[in-house]
Amino acid sequence: MTAQTHTDTIVRRRKPIRITTILKYIALTAGALVSLFPFYWMFILATHPSSAIFKFPPDVLPGDRLGTNIETITSKINIWAAMGNTLVVALSVTVLGLFISSITAFTFAKFEFPGKKGLFLIIMATFLLPAQLASIPQFLFMSKLGWTGDLKALIFPSLASAFGVFWLRQYATNSVSTELLEAARIDGCGFLRQYRHVCLPLIRPALAFLGMFTFIGAWNDFMWPLIVLTNPDKLTLQVALSQLKTAHGSDYGMLMASALIAVVPLIIVFIIGAKQFIAGIAEGAVKRSEEHTSELQSPMYLVCRLLLEKK
Repeated sequence: MTAQTHTDTIVRRRKPIRITTILKYIALTAGALVSLFPFYWMFILATHPSSAIFKFPPDVLPGDRLGTNIETITSKINIWAAMGNTLVVALSVTVLGLFISSITAFTFAKFEFPGKKGLFLIIMATFLLPAQLASIPQFLFMSKLGWTGDLKALIFPSLASAFGVFWLRQYATNSVSTELLEAARIDGCGFLRQYRHVCLPLIRPALAFLGMFTFIGAWNDFMWPLIVLTNPDKLTLQVALSQLKTAHGSDYGMLMASALIAVVPLIIVFIIGAKQFIAGIAEGAVKRSEEHTSELQSPMYLVCRLLLEKK
């Protein structure tokens, strides 16, 4: 068989592109454009004066007012100091929260101790309580500690995450092999060395997802900082930006520029961690065989199951 004949055979065997495949790519492209359009429109409005919002037909190309709008923002609020405060809070909550959630989840997933089911039931039950319900008790507690107006009042209440413990516990149950832990114990590894050298490398995708999730939540948090921060020098970005909107009118170009400043760091963080972030989401949706591991269940299902087991 000649090379030309072999090539012709491969071409004939190649499956034609189906119409459904083309339609799927068209739908995905349209969905991506729809998702990206709000960011593009925010950027366009941030580069125009406020009157451009009401203009018809609207401007679809960038203008020359971005620098002017940013100067207007800095003249009204100390946005760079607020961004620094927010970065300190978000990084602290993310790093310390990941450590606390992961070591707690590892303990619940791979170790037996008295009261294990009861403690996990209490953690799962916190999913039933709205965050607003804890605002007043938290504020009173922060006031007694003398932390009102300080960034510590934002960091420490956010370190213990019920969702983080649940997510990492489910992931560690499926990913961390009991045989590996037993081999580590035989080699003389204690709890912390098992956690560091066995558990952490195996749950890295879940940690990446939880890290992105936690950072974005801490960066965008508005209600609790608005309540507890009484010092103008300690305001976070979202609270500081809320002061730009007044009852006498709003400069929408300035507001869009402020929103652009607030969202750019999140886009950068997401781009850096996108690979592990998406891998963490995909791994969380995988259901493995029942003969090897249990399925991932919802928090409500686990609460009901633990209640029934206690009976």
